[in-house]
Amino acid sequence: MSSTTHHAQPQAVTLTDGQARRSRRKGARPGELLAAALDLFVEKGFAATRVEEVAARAGVSKGTLFLYFPSKEELFKAVVRENISGRFAEWNEAFDRFDGSTQDMLRYCLFNWWERLGSSKASGIPKLMMSEAQNFPELASFYQHEVMQPANTLIQRILQRGVVRGEFRAMDLRYGAYLVMAPMLFLALWKHSLGTCCDAPAQLDPQSYLTAQLDMLLHGFCAQTPSNH
Repeated sequence: MSSTTHHAQPQAVTLTDGQARRSRRKGARPGELLAAALDLFVEKGFAATRVEEVAARAGVSKGTLFLYFPSKEELFKAVVRENISGRFAEWNEAFDRFDGSTQDMLRYCLFNWWERLGSSKASGIPKLMMSEAQNFPELASFYQHEVMQPANTLIQRILQRGVVRGEFRAMDLRYGAYLVMAPMLFLALWKHSLGTCCDAPAQLDPQSYLTAQLDMLLHGFCAQTPSNH
């Protein structure tokens, strides 16, 4: 009498639809939390935003939020890194690859900033920092080191390139960089303050505004042509 031994075949483990959704949901949570935090920080300011509100808008519990971000301060820093300071490596690489004139580079700097950052919700972060920095010196220091200094350094590199190539006249690069950043900062502040409630005739068209600012900057920065008289 013979006996046949049957070996159980391993069964493939498959996730139910609910498990798959929860798995995808878990992976998406940090991004959803950062998006919700950005919305609320810009809408209400840092001090007035509560972590419970961020969690609720992202569709998770407050405890889940703290698994990813241990405090509201760390959440804010993550928002800044996600939307602004994390892009400086890319922007510096774009500087290194640029082979056009420095005037074209400066034009690219202003209009690319508006396209990538100024026109987005993240452009409300500078207004938030200017209004609340005094009450949150740690965040002000963080913003200075991770946003203001890298931005100043990058714009100084652009201006220095123009000076070295004879396209721009010699200047104080530090304050030259502030002159470039000032119109961008003003446009961001306008968008998130008076720009939300002014009548149509008083509104700014970002493209026209930046074109006018660029014209003024270049006439101040360009090397003077020798006079024939």
